[in-house]
Amino acid sequence: MIRGLPRRIAGLFATLLAASFIIFAAVYAAPGDPAVLLSGSRQELTPEKLAAVRAEHHLDEPLVVQYGRWLWDGLQGDLGRSFQYRDHVADLIGARLPTTLELVAYATVFFVVLGVGSGVLAALRRGWVDSAVVGGTTLAASVPAFVAAIALVSLFGVRLGWFPVTGQGEGLAGRLHHLTLPAFALALSALAVISRVTRQAMAEAYASDHVEAARASGQSERQIVVQHVLRNALGPIVTMCGLVMAGMLAGTVVVETAFGLSGIGSLLVSAITTHDFPVTQAVLLLMVIGYVVVTTLVDLVHPLIDPRVSPGGKPRGSKPEGKTA
Repeated sequence: MIRGLPRRIAGLFATLLAASFIIFAAVYAAPGDPAVLLSGSRQELTPEKLAAVRAEHHLDEPLVVQYGRWLWDGLQGDLGRSFQYRDHVADLIGARLPTTLELVAYATVFFVVLGVGSGVLAALRRGWVDSAVVGGTTLAASVPAFVAAIALVSLFGVRLGWFPVTGQGEGLAGRLHHLTLPAFALALSALAVISRVTRQAMAEAYASDHVEAARASGQSERQIVVQHVLRNALGPIVTMCGLVMAGMLAGTVVVETAFGLSGIGSLLVSAITTHDFPVTQAVLLLMVIGYVVVTTLVDLVHPLIDPRVSPGGKPRGSKPEGKTA
C-alpha cells in the first residue's frame, strides 16, 4: 500500500485538476454576463463601461487564461468575491461549512447505526424480521430527500411539535435538536443502502467454510457472529459507509433548503439562482474535493480492514489477466 501511495496521490490531484476545469468551464458557459453582475447596476451600461469591467476583472481573456488565473488564486486561498454579497467567497464558505459538516456527521451516525443494525438483524433473523427489514429499506430507498423532508416537517415539526423545522439552534443540545429532522431526512436513503449491503455481506460470510468449521468446533453462535461473520463482512460495509458519506455533501442542497439551514448547500442554491459565479464554482469544487478525498481514503483503508483485498482492489493471490500458472 505504501508503494502505491504516490500513484494514488498523483491520481487524486489529476482528478481534482480535471474536475476543477470542468466546473470552471461549465459555469463560464452558463447564461448571464458576469460583467453586468459585477457592474452592480443594469442601468446606463454602455458597451464602453462593460468593456472596462471585463478588462478590470480579466473577463476579456481566453478561457484557459482565466482558468489558470482562477486556479492559481484558489491555491493561495483566494476564491474571489461574491457578486451577490460582495464578500470574499472563502469567508462565506467558512461561515457556512460547519453547519453542513455537522449535518453530514449527524446523518452519518444515523445511517451507520440504523443501517448496519437493521442489516445485521435481517441477516441473523431470517423469516418475517428479514422480510420486514427488506420491505422497510425498499420503501426508504424509494423516497426522495425532499419528500422525506416535507413528511418529517409535517408530522414531527407541525403536527406533533417535537422538533423545530428551521434554524440551527444554540449549544450542543440545541444544535442536535434542530438538526435531528434534517439529518434523518438526509440519511434515509443511505440507511437503506447500508442495510442491504450489510445484510448481503453477512449472508455471504455466513455461507463460508470457516464459519461451518467454527460451528463444528463447538464455538457459540455469538462468537461465530462476532469473530467470523461480522469481522469478515466489515470490509464492504465500511467501504460503502465511506462512499455514501462522501456523496452526502451534494445531498445537503435539498435538505438545507427545505429546513432553512445556512449551509453550503443552501448557499449553492442561492448562488445558482442569482448567477453568483465565484460562489457556484467554489462550492461545487469543494463538494468534488470532499468526495474524491474521502473515496481515496476509503480505498486506502479497505486493505487494512480486509486483509483478503490487495491495495489494488483485487483479492490477494489473484493472477493478472492474460497470465496462467
